[in-house]
Amino acid sequence: MKILITGASGFVGGALWRWCRELGWEVRAIGRRPIADPDYRVCDLANGCDVDFEPDVVVHAAARSSPWGRRRDYQRQNILATEQVCRFCESVGRPRLVHLSTAAVYYRNEHQLRMTEETPFPETPINEYARTKLLGEAAVKAYQGPWCILRPRAVFGPGDTVVFPRVLRAARAGTLPWIEADEMVMGDLIYIDSLVAYIIRAIERCATGSYNLTNDHPVPLLAFLGDVLGRLGLPPPTRRMRAKTMMRVATAIEAAYRVLPFLGEPPVTRFGVSVFSYSKTFDASKALRDLGQPSVPFSEAVSQFVEWQKGRP
Repeated sequence: MKILITGASGFVGGALWRWCRELGWEVRAIGRRPIADPDYRVCDLANGCDVDFEPDVVVHAAARSSPWGRRRDYQRQNILATEQVCRFCESVGRPRLVHLSTAAVYYRNEHQLRMTEETPFPETPINEYARTKLLGEAAVKAYQGPWCILRPRAVFGPGDTVVFPRVLRAARAGTLPWIEADEMVMGDLIYIDSLVAYIIRAIERCATGSYNLTNDHPVPLLAFLGDVLGRLGLPPPTRRMRAKTMMRVATAIEAAYRVLPFLGEPPVTRFGVSVFSYSKTFDASKALRDLGQPSVPFSEAVSQFVEWQKGRP
């Protein structure tokens, strides 16, 4: 198998790269950050995918996945980069294209239970990340070769740079509040090893169409977070705030950070508040039928993540 992986300097792409090498596949990897490896090159995909390689499969894992950033950066990294990857594929014989999207393309500021691949997308995406990932999907669907779109939900595990780092940073600083919603908030997640195993299966089984990917184990989010914090020896949040109040606070904070962009990422965003205010669960029947069970059971996944987190400085 000859495979090209974009976003190989990131969380998901890097994990996939390691797995593909262990399988003995011939891999070329590209990403934005420098890595000292002969099979890797730094590449800004928005300027084109200039790789002297004709793969059997391209896995497009590169993206801007932060919940906060400049509109033009999302445009370049999630839309233009995906269009360039599709052009590259067209130029090298139309290999199979596996595109890593996100479950956030479905999100609304409301409870959403047992969503499927047929669940309608909102007329107005919840944020720039979701909007540009959805437009990236449109580029993939227009590709004239075989394609598959994978939509993982809340990827966590060793190497995580998005989901838990922000939460744990706030917990350690004592600034993480409990968001009190109108009802228990349930959520699906997927462990990094389960996700990578699904990507490998999608390649090996020549999967086509779109798939929502989870560990098929929805949990009460606040109870789950409290359990992880306790196992890491971190105190539970003491401040409590109603979801609607927290959303107003996040809106005001975001407005201030847009005026003062040098401040960086806000400590709280509307997207972050929404995640802990509204249930998001998925019917994983299609993935279970075509791609099999998650490779790592959820309880084992959490234990592995906690042990890894304990070993970090």
